[in-house]
Amino acid sequence: MFSITVRDHLMIAHSFRGEVFGPAQRLHGATFLVDATFRRAELDDDNIVVDIGLATQELGGVVSELNYRNLDNEPDFANTNTSTEFLAKVIADRLAERVHKGALGEGARGLSGITVTLHESHIAWASYERGL
Repeated sequence: MFSITVRDHLMIAHSFRGEVFGPAQRLHGATFLVDATFRRAELDDDNIVVDIGLATQELGGVVSELNYRNLDNEPDFANTNTSTEFLAKVIADRLAERVHKGALGEGARGLSGITVTLHESHIAWASYERGL
């Protein structure tokens, strides 16, 4: 399996419901390093997984939809604990939509999957992996 990874970052505010979250139940900020990994079994006709420039551009577009937002105020996330794991899935699903619409080029139609990893710090991160 071949893969490439592109990176961006995301700054949000949010709060959580539930005793398990302790002090994070209060409004707080979070900054994530965002890695998006694109996979395929065979390289395309240009011997690449996907155009890195387009992958970087599209990840940036997805991240910009969330960046500098209080997620508690976003209608898409009403009554939702926007955990790191949940946000990794949101980003992966939005990238998958862009792949299906052709935003990463025709060669991207041969991708088999995407993994998005959100790094909360140098010692903790969460990922979501999905097929295409």
